[in-house]
Amino acid sequence: MASNHTLADTVSCSMTAPGQGVMRFVQFFLMPGFFLGVLILGVPLNVFSLWVFSRRLSRSNRTILFLHNLAMADTFWLLALPFLIQYHLVGMQWSLGLPFCKVIRLLYHNYFYLSIFFVTCLSVDRYLAIVHPLRSPVLLTRRRAVILCISVWLLALALSIPVGQLTYTSHCEHNNRTVCIIYVFMDEFNASLLYSLSCSCLGFFFPFIALSYCYIHSVCHLRRRADPRLRGLAWELGVAMVIFGLFYLPYHLSRNAAIIMTALVPQDSSAKEAAYLAFSLEMCVCSLSSCTNPLFSCFAGRPVRRELRSTLMRLWKKRRVEPQTKQKKEERNTSEVSTVTASKAETGAKIKPWSSTVTVKLVHSRGLVSTLTAEAQSR
Repeated sequence: MASNHTLADTVSCSMTAPGQGVMRFVQFFLMPGFFLGVLILGVPLNVFSLWVFSRRLSRSNRTILFLHNLAMADTFWLLALPFLIQYHLVGMQWSLGLPFCKVIRLLYHNYFYLSIFFVTCLSVDRYLAIVHPLRSPVLLTRRRAVILCISVWLLALALSIPVGQLTYTSHCEHNNRTVCIIYVFMDEFNASLLYSLSCSCLGFFFPFIALSYCYIHSVCHLRRRADPRLRGLAWELGVAMVIFGLFYLPYHLSRNAAIIMTALVPQDSSAKEAAYLAFSLEMCVCSLSSCTNPLFSCFAGRPVRRELRSTLMRLWKKRRVEPQTKQKKEERNTSEVSTVTASKAETGAKIKPWSSTVTVKLVHSRGLVSTLTAEAQSR
């Protein structure tokens, strides 16, 4: 295994070498910038979706259950993304140790297949609602949907466990850096190619075949029925097909191509660099799926759409009302202060004449008393 590490070290360490201009730009600047944008956009979208779906989870249908699990998968992956951003920003210098390197790579790999599986579950659910509307509640009950979600998490975890065995850290002597190596960049392609092809078949091509079947049959069924109420379901299937076509298909093709190029032309560094560059770019593009997956909530039915709109309206109104309320409170306090001041001034004005009158009367009375006393004494 040490020889395999040596071969992989030359590939991974060469990405940080001064001569690799394009690859260095992608690894040091493009990937962390792209991941940072995905993090800023994806976290509020998925946290908001997770909050809305959690409120309806106890009384929801199977669609809400699938969407809730999809939002959880997106959120878990986004929480691991800052460590990859930091790794690329500092020039691929891994300082968190080998166990954490394995965990981050496993989470990154696990997320893609969780996303694929839950998007496929949503597509099958929409297919049953369109083609078999009467049998759909019987074929996929809530209990079966819960069992299906648990099975998806276990299957995705089982597919990703070998990533921990194929991931390790290595020290690059030419620039004194420690890199966290992913199995795609290993020169020993026997284990990595077998594993990548297995994941591509079980985790992508089979779900893609199921999704294509659901989409084609749903479109044919809608053409015969022409029911406008089912157009939203067809749109959801179309969005799923677009996501598969834009994100997951190029990702798996570029990943397998990068490993195969290592096997076919081990001495051609330019060909391998082009394959590694394509795979690195696809890692960036595929990360956008965490921002597009919340779009499926738009097709989750009228109650969910109504709650999403009402929640957004409450947040917007609260944002607008808070400054107005604060301003009204300030105006009210100012008016109260001015009223109190005016009342005090008026009260003071009323007291002064009364006090002067009392004083005059007291002086007058004292003068009168003194006069009477003098007259009495003279007598």
